[in-house]
Amino acid sequence: MTSPTTITWHAHEPLAPLTSWRIGGPARRFTVVHDPAALQMAVAQADALGLRWFILGGGSNLLVPDHGWNGAVIRYRDRRCEIERHGDAGLALIGAGAPMAGTARRLAHLGWAGLEWAEGLPGTIGGAVFGNAGCYGGDTASTLEYATLLVDGTLERWNIARLDYGYRTSALKRRPGDAPRPVILGAAIRLQRSDPVELARRMELTASLRRSRTPWGASCGSVFKNPPGESAGRLIEAVGLKNSRSGQAMIAQEHANYIINLGQASSDDVLRLIDQARERVLSHFGITLELEVQLL
Repeated sequence: MTSPTTITWHAHEPLAPLTSWRIGGPARRFTVVHDPAALQMAVAQADALGLRWFILGGGSNLLVPDHGWNGAVIRYRDRRCEIERHGDAGLALIGAGAPMAGTARRLAHLGWAGLEWAEGLPGTIGGAVFGNAGCYGGDTASTLEYATLLVDGTLERWNIARLDYGYRTSALKRRPGDAPRPVILGAAIRLQRSDPVELARRMELTASLRRSRTPWGASCGSVFKNPPGESAGRLIEAVGLKNSRSGQAMIAQEHANYIINLGQASSDDVLRLIDQARERVLSHFGITLELEVQLL
């Protein structure tokens, strides 16, 4: 690693503008870093201050409480994307702060297939690695060669076997709270040469499909994971919760697995709808809905 730059911490930084739900209070301490060395320094400083820390990417799959978070939030903005070419194959070495959709478009424009399924997918590469993000027939596990992590101050490469991916989960997401906390620095994505025009056509079809299914308004995307062989949205719709409101939060008419912030929703508004959906689906179908969104 190169020598890190000075870390600038801000007190009581509002987090709502940094999340797709536009909900949540301030962080006790907040900083933005752009490379692995600076990230390592920020984590070390938070540890030295005795502060819990959280790495924030795109904020697309996160609910922050209204009272904020009494710890250090580190926003990681490493957006590098370098391509190692091996004939018609390649590896994209991507920083964890790079946006999924924007990176997918960039690679497709250059004639590289591998991430085109991620067209329109919110969030960052780091978030995708953490939760095995996926959509429209693709997911992170199917394209990832390895992830680079910082574990207890040591750089490590984790392959697919070690990440132990499942549906919208990974060994990182299931890690016990008392275990060393890995920090995702970047990912190596497998690529294959392809026709940019054909890739653009396929991605436009995905974008059109996504627009037709995605409710308008501020949301986190899917709130719950789909149970095996089922659709969380269908179950929530079947128990009559479409358009249900709690304060300024509403279960969307277009897709019941979305909760929309109508303007001034609180985290408590959202949590009440989450609890209502869980309780009613469990009562009617005997199915326990599992959260896809992360609660800070």
